[in-house]
Amino acid sequence: MPDNEIKILFFGDIVGKPGRRAVAKVLPDLKKEYRPDFVMANAENLAHGVGVTAKTMAECQATGIDFFTSGNHVWRKDGVQEIFKDLNAPLIRPANFPLGLPGTGHKLINIGKHPLLVINLNGQVFIEGEFSSPFKEIDLILKQYQNTELHGIIVDMHAEATSEKVAFGLYTDGRVSAVLGTHTHIPTADERILSQGTAYITDVGMVGLKDSVLGVDRTIIIEKFLTQKSKAHDIPEKGRCVVNAVLVTLNTQTKKAKNITRIYAETEV
Repeated sequence: MPDNEIKILFFGDIVGKPGRRAVAKVLPDLKKEYRPDFVMANAENLAHGVGVTAKTMAECQATGIDFFTSGNHVWRKDGVQEIFKDLNAPLIRPANFPLGLPGTGHKLINIGKHPLLVINLNGQVFIEGEFSSPFKEIDLILKQYQNTELHGIIVDMHAEATSEKVAFGLYTDGRVSAVLGTHTHIPTADERILSQGTAYITDVGMVGLKDSVLGVDRTIIIEKFLTQKSKAHDIPEKGRCVVNAVLVTLNTQTKKAKNITRIYAETEV
């Protein structure tokens, strides 16, 4: 990589087995085309659509993903607390969860000689869970690292409301390198560099079944809307998948973003 540049490839929420298989198929070609220095993904839906396990995370690491963020569903599978007990685990959870929970919401990573801070936050609007303000939390985190040499700061803003994500991006513009929205599984077409140099997108999207509702078997969700009765979600194992990601290029001297590119691919699994 050039001394003054880092390229980061970030996948939206990977949903279940088809999402994991899709990443395994497309990532080698994406690496050849875009030559990222670091690969990240949101992992909160890795294990059959809800939660993450050591096995599913290791499977994705084997495909070439270096690091994982998560969200409000991260605790849904047994064993995730054991993952967080390993201080070297390549997984973080939203920093604004209530105090006392295992794991951390931010981590300093060295990409070659470039120190990169990765932060995970959760929104408060229209979303389950008791989260403190992500706006106040980001101020506390940035203050904590104000005397640390950093060449880039990436934030996964895991939230439902588009207004909350947009406001957060503008609030942190110029203070972080990129704000990448996740959670809704629907990619937005508003990727851009904000006025003070922060790369922004409201939602990266997902890696999951195309002919589905947010990665879930469409018949289950349609039936729920027709009957108002809940039914356990199911993730079909095979089908056509969409792959949503972004490539963010950072200037390590200024910590500003040089470019953000939205990536879309399809593959059969």
